[in-house]
Amino acid sequence: MPSTRTERDLLGEKQVPADVYYGVQTARALENFRITGLRIHPALVKGLAQVKKAAAQANHQLGYLPKEIADAIVEACDEILAGRLMDQFLVDPVQGGAGTSANMNANEVIANRAIEILGGQKGDYTIVSPNDHVNFAQSTNDAFPTALRLAVMERADVLNERLTALVEAFNAKAEEFDDVVKMGRTHLQDAVPIRLGQEFKAYATAVERCRRRLMQSVEGLHEVNMGATAVGTGLNADPAYPPLVIKFLNENTGRNLRQPENLVDATHSLDPFVAVSGSLKALAVALCKIANDLRLMASGPRCGLKEINLPEMQPGSSIMPGKVNPVMAEVLNQTCFLVIGLDLTVTLAAEAGQLELNVMEPVLGHALFTSIDSLANAVGLFTERCVRGITANKERCEEMVNNSVGIVTAINPIVGYKNASMVAREATLTGRPVREIVLEKGLLTKEEIDHILSPKQLTSMGIAKRLSKTK
Repeated sequence: MPSTRTERDLLGEKQVPADVYYGVQTARALENFRITGLRIHPALVKGLAQVKKAAAQANHQLGYLPKEIADAIVEACDEILAGRLMDQFLVDPVQGGAGTSANMNANEVIANRAIEILGGQKGDYTIVSPNDHVNFAQSTNDAFPTALRLAVMERADVLNERLTALVEAFNAKAEEFDDVVKMGRTHLQDAVPIRLGQEFKAYATAVERCRRRLMQSVEGLHEVNMGATAVGTGLNADPAYPPLVIKFLNENTGRNLRQPENLVDATHSLDPFVAVSGSLKALAVALCKIANDLRLMASGPRCGLKEINLPEMQPGSSIMPGKVNPVMAEVLNQTCFLVIGLDLTVTLAAEAGQLELNVMEPVLGHALFTSIDSLANAVGLFTERCVRGITANKERCEEMVNNSVGIVTAINPIVGYKNASMVAREATLTGRPVREIVLEKGLLTKEEIDHILSPKQLTSMGIAKRLSKTK
């Protein structure tokens, strides 16, 4: 058996390994685009297989593909969707040509597998052609962005599940810590008391809001430009093809894809992807803030706040014995930094389009996949290896509340701002408790101050009740 086979394209002949399913255009791309050392994302491979499958089904129904060829293409696509032939998709995710190399990689692999299914030998494109059959009524300019949309949706579903689990974990901790009163802080200075449960409930609310924003932005990807072909005019596609191919895509994927209002716009505009990336950046910012808070509250163990304990995951120093670092919060921070940076890549790629096509889609897709997958991984680990294991140091929190000057704010509406300021100043200068100074100066009775400074009164909207107790 020869080790290579000869394939031809418009640039001439090229030797391709005899046993591979890809062809000459993929071989050229492997030489031209040695950029990241990575391969196109498996979700994008499956997205391309979904596009080629639906196109074959639609083109057969419209009479453009013989049944045996359409069936062989569908079977080859189903094998890819089941996870086979993934080692044949080798092109770099960052590539020139607006995704042509990725599209042709899919066309060639599917064609050669379909040829085998029909009893032929790889490379005999008289049986099934990558262009004339697998790519019929398509262009890279509608096939690739549609596959990209499907792939981003699939990965976003995974992130959505991880975020839902994180929200549930924060809500569980909010309930567990609802009776733990601690000092709130503004400007990193003592403010007024707050319940630890209230803080964790706020984290759950923030993540849930970001989750909803993400999925709302993903909804914008459901408009796909199949049938637009090269520039959105639909050249070489039957007018009946766009709604039919989308119908098959929906049946095959369970999605609710739809035709855009304007195919020309949908072919050259990438702002729906920018919206998704923006929602990922907003999520990253919110998660960073939460990770920062947890690191601060867990700081210590002897010389920091030490209001909470984070699960111990690994030794923290090669020189300081006994040190344990908040590594799960730190890795979440670093993941968020990566996502925030990749949002700029998406922005620049989307901005760089000219006229009827944006050729920068490959790097945009690579950035989005990296962001979504990294966040999904980090959020899942953060939930399981950090949030679920957090415990509270209730006595430490109470100690800091009792020693804080900030609680003077609670008596301000009753004794007046001038008296409250005097108490706060004296407490700060002398280190004496606010409670002791208030009693000494006769501003309130013991019963009144016990009521006003009770944990529930300090952490809720209770001014009317506080005033009624002192009248």
